Amino acid sequence: MKIPVFTGCGTAIVTPFRDGKVDYKKLGELIDFQIAGGVAAIIICGTTGESSTQSLEEHTATVDYCVKYVNNRVKVVAGAGSNDTHDALFLSQEAERSGANALLMVTPYYNKTTQSGLIKHYTFVADRVSIPIIMYNVPSRTGMTFTVDTYKELSKHPNINGVKEASGNLNLACGAIASCGDELFFWSGNDSDIVPLMSVGAKGVISTSSNIVPSVVSDITRFALEGDFAKAAQLHLKYFDLFEKLFIEVNPIPLKTAMNLMGMEVGELRMPLCDMEPGNLDKLKKSLEAAGLLK
Repeated sequence: MKIPVFTGCGTAIVTPFRDGKVDYKKLGELIDFQIAGGVAAIIICGTTGESSTQSLEEHTATVDYCVKYVNNRVKVVAGAGSNDTHDALFLSQEAERSGANALLMVTPYYNKTTQSGLIKHYTFVADRVSIPIIMYNVPSRTGMTFTVDTYKELSKHPNINGVKEASGNLNLACGAIASCGDELFFWSGNDSDIVPLMSVGAKGVISTSSNIVPSVVSDITRFALEGDFAKAAQLHLKYFDLFEKLFIEVNPIPLKTAMNLMGMEVGELRMPLCDMEPGNLDKLKKSLEAAGLLK
């Protein structure tokens, strides 16, 4: 029987940029903040980390730094997805060489593929690495999704551990959890879906919001794992508006904006991401104030 890569809160950490380069000193500070907040894993170079605008060299260097800096204090899951299967393999093997505990692989985007192509893509990489893979389903970005049958087929591979499920399709998630059982684990990929998905068996969340409230998101998942869904729901609903406002524009635009407003100094966004629209910025500020995060 498979064991989940982690349970609880994993933070999809931002990549702080300064003058066009990764600010490694700041990244170390952010990692320490996450670990102090009780998270179970750091997810490096994912969507929230703006991996799509990192060169292969910068991407692999960032993963390597994170693994070394974390130094086994929590799990490190390295983003390794690509719409080119061979690039995905390259990133996966480099992350394994760096000592990452697992990989996060988004479905191919733009060129996309069929369900058969998904099976071939993930199997090709899984056959050539020895660390577990968490697949990533986010059709709003990739233009494609898994089916329950595809999840079931991929669950048979010993190196395919689970899914970051960010489709927002609870029917798909429930069907897949029921079909795959303990052969494929699920993590919510949307902060707004943490409690609903954990109530049907998800093992936690790969979170954006935990960049600024790691202890809150960790507590929500801890309550859910303990079976106290009343407490989990109460805390979830208390921060629900913040969870939503952090996605009022394309992630990580609102998140990095919020972190800079809070004095966390994570630097600039990389184009084509840009500053928030004034009306949305005002809504974000009000939500941060209501949560006690902005004075």
